[in-house]
Amino acid sequence: MTDTILTEQQGQVLVVRINRPERRNALTHTMYSALGDALQRLEDEPALRCLLFTGQSDCFTAGNDLAEFAAGMPGEFEQTPVGRFLMLLANASKPIVAAVNGPAVGIGTTMLLHCDFVYAGDNARFQMPFVNLGLCPEGASSLLLPAWLGRVRASELLMLGDAFNAERADQLGLINGICSAQDTEVRAIATCQALASKAPEAIRATKALLNRPQHQAVENTLKTEGNLFSERLCSPEAAEAFRAFMEKRQPDFSRFS
Repeated sequence: MTDTILTEQQGQVLVVRINRPERRNALTHTMYSALGDALQRLEDEPALRCLLFTGQSDCFTAGNDLAEFAAGMPGEFEQTPVGRFLMLLANASKPIVAAVNGPAVGIGTTMLLHCDFVYAGDNARFQMPFVNLGLCPEGASSLLLPAWLGRVRASELLMLGDAFNAERADQLGLINGICSAQDTEVRAIATCQALASKAPEAIRATKALLNRPQHQAVENTLKTEGNLFSERLCSPEAAEAFRAFMEKRQPDFSRFS
């Protein structure tokens, strides 16, 4: 692990904390590697029965570190730290819970689609601003959101890329409940402990059955999205969006066709 991804074992629960508050928990390749290592540990250690993803009381993650990702992602999607993390997350056999406070941007929202339980603080703000950055959806969101919410709702979230609050996320069925920012992690830990107390093989079998109808489609979509996302990172549209972000202005896409 790194000091930006902290892990702590609480009984049979592995708590994984994103810990880069000075950059709003923006994720780097090194942090993705550590997140993937935590998921691999969950699979490898029989004593672990559940994993909790969390951040701080005012921030889950602002998404990818744009200064680093502007250089692109070398190699095939599955071999990148991001790709490894997402594939491990989508294929996890044990339950995963998330406690979300503050911003959950980009991957901060799409990774939740692969969690079994999600609790959000009343200060949570979700956003998938891929198009706004000249990019495309990732995390199998282009498959899962239409399947869960319908095409028009998915288009609203992915094409407009506007932020939405915890109440809206609850209405859409993307989270299990809303808590105060101080209680979100407590509520999530309680669910982890409840899951860890149940028959482990039965839990794994139930999760596998829930995932089974879309399992192969999720894997295929992760790869397709991931490779296109890598291409989009090197596109002129993304270059303009990233420059605009650094210069604190709105991007100008008027010259593109």
